[in-house]
Amino acid sequence: MAPPPRFPFARAAFALTAVALTGAACATAGLWRAPAPAAVPPRADAFHVVVVGDSLSTGYGTSPDFAWPTLLSAEEMGRVNVVNSSENGDGFLAVGDDNGTFVSHVAEAARPDAQMVVFFGSENDMGADDSELGAAVDEALQTARTSSPKARLVVVGPPSYTADPEPERVAVHDTLEAAAAREGADFVDPIAQEWFVGLDGLVGPDGVHPSVAGQYYLRDEMARALGL
Repeated sequence: MAPPPRFPFARAAFALTAVALTGAACATAGLWRAPAPAAVPPRADAFHVVVVGDSLSTGYGTSPDFAWPTLLSAEEMGRVNVVNSSENGDGFLAVGDDNGTFVSHVAEAARPDAQMVVFFGSENDMGADDSELGAAVDEALQTARTSSPKARLVVVGPPSYTADPEPERVAVHDTLEAAAAREGADFVDPIAQEWFVGLDGLVGPDGVHPSVAGQYYLRDEMARALGL
């Protein structure tokens, strides 16, 4: 099912604002703290998206207000309702700060009226056994399919900040891509698309988590990847 129609003029105004804010964020290397966009209540015909991810999707290092799923909801101005079920430190196998995994989160968050369920990452699964990881991805996707039978399922591989990612990161990528193919989900490949490679100001001081500018960048890349 396609998302409902956009409001092109409102979206253009939002895009111009985002560009200006992102430039300011880059200039301060992720330390910018301008107010986040105001939340807009979802429309009655909103397109419902569930996001399951790790700290790249929680806004860690900035704030939840700047997490890319939150920014995406705000940008769409009620047209898209994004439910963010992400947790710092978790993955399909990795247990997060609140003892969750992608499997437990999708079981809690997936809903019958969801039109898209998105799994983002995770590099937290680096070093895991390939077969165990593959089984966990299968379980998460099957749970999403059962709970949200009309939803498009999307798996986003872990991004890399260099053009030469670690073998462990590539192994996670390969396992996720294979599982997505088995389960009929779409696979989005940030490594092949070099989302962060060669771009300044998108990663915070810890060298791992996106800056505010990086979260805006992720919002735009995810909107394109998801066709929103």
